[in-house]
Amino acid sequence: MRQGFALLAVALLAACTSEPKPAPPVASPVTALIGDHTLTVTLGDKERTFLLHVPASYDPARTVPVVVALHYRPGSGTAMRELTGLDAKADAEGFLVAYPEGVGGQFNAFGCCGAQDDVGFVKAVAGRLVENWHADAGRIFLAGVSNGGDLSFRTAVEAPGVFAAIGVVSGGFAGGRTEAADYKPTSPVSVVTLIGADDPQATTFRTGLDTWRGRLACSTPGAPTSKPAAPSASPALDPGVHLTTSHCLDGSDVDAYVIDGGAHAWFGATAGELKDTAAKIKATDVLWAFFAAHPRQR
Repeated sequence: MRQGFALLAVALLAACTSEPKPAPPVASPVTALIGDHTLTVTLGDKERTFLLHVPASYDPARTVPVVVALHYRPGSGTAMRELTGLDAKADAEGFLVAYPEGVGGQFNAFGCCGAQDDVGFVKAVAGRLVENWHADAGRIFLAGVSNGGDLSFRTAVEAPGVFAAIGVVSGGFAGGRTEAADYKPTSPVSVVTLIGADDPQATTFRTGLDTWRGRLACSTPGAPTSKPAAPSASPALDPGVHLTTSHCLDGSDVDAYVIDGGAHAWFGATAGELKDTAAKIKATDVLWAFFAAHPRQR
């Protein structure tokens, strides 16, 4: 009997002295925001979709830069994500990246494609991110390739004051409404563009860039240089990559890279339909370096 009481006493003592079990972890509101989302905006009577990547460093109490990335034709937000590697860049540098979905895999740019209001759509995506995701209105940037690059130029003109800078890869300012002499931005928006010298549309892209510079009274580009566009870019460019720079009367900048042997591609991409693994320059790195150095003028 005494032995039974002794065992009971030991059990009660153990129960009293053991540490309480920790409560199960509860995900914080911020943790729930981090990662990938599929979101919608309503434009008129139509609902449009975009993908959003939120880096682990995201803090909703602080403003954050945004890159809105427009895909090629026919393409998708998922294809643009794979091609550009912008998610990884966003994780490293701490910005949001959004991928709008075109209608039928394409955007309504200059004479192509469709009749939908894609400028309004891209503008609505930017507004949604400012309103709901604490995006910094002075650091919203637009990137595009091919058909998406064309729309980037159109949006820079028709959505003044929204984007601080655009980055266009294998795309251009040509055709349709661009032929009107007064078709130009009414507020400063800087431009960085990458053109493959062997792209079938290279001459069109370069001519369009000359038109853009002329309408904005930009300085005449000097001789191509091997110096990078910004301190955070590579210390020197490969001899096959040529950079010209211009400064415009409204305060914006235009940087143009021409890549010897480059085709119609996203240069430096290792995956995706428009990849170019042989390029001696990485479009994603160049665009972000330029964007980081060109917040919207206050």
